[in-house]
Amino acid sequence: VARLYTDGEFLTKLRETFAGDTRLRFHLAPPLLARRDPVSGELQKREYGAWMLTAMRGLAKLKFLRGSLFDPFGHTAERRQERRLIVDYERTVETLLARLDHDNHALAVQIASLPQQIRGFGHVKEASIAQTKALEAQLLARFDTPHQQRAAA
Repeated sequence: VARLYTDGEFLTKLRETFAGDTRLRFHLAPPLLARRDPVSGELQKREYGAWMLTAMRGLAKLKFLRGSLFDPFGHTAERRQERRLIVDYERTVETLLARLDHDNHALAVQIASLPQQIRGFGHVKEASIAQTKALEAQLLARFDTPHQQRAAA
């Protein structure tokens, strides 16, 4: 996201769209800085000024650290969950391929496409993952059902 805001195109489009004296404000919940809501447990967004673009430029330059031991965000719960999702997906695809046949092909494609439904950041992403995983469990149960039983259902 930092690279998108700091590549110059964002500010150019803002200047083209809005005239006059404007102030730039970002509403963010940085994983290492944001507080959690005591009731919901969700990270709370705070308002940051235009100076945040300078911080984002710095983050954009640190892209080479992404995925390494020195990734500043790599150890957050969200990043660990993303890595788990990749491993889970690889296992699921291996399972699908091992049992793939003409009769279950469409269902296998539907299951393999499920990660495309995961959207958002933070608590929005968590809810999306939970919903997608629940649907995946249902579809995998159907996939594991022998063809004769699926046809009769």
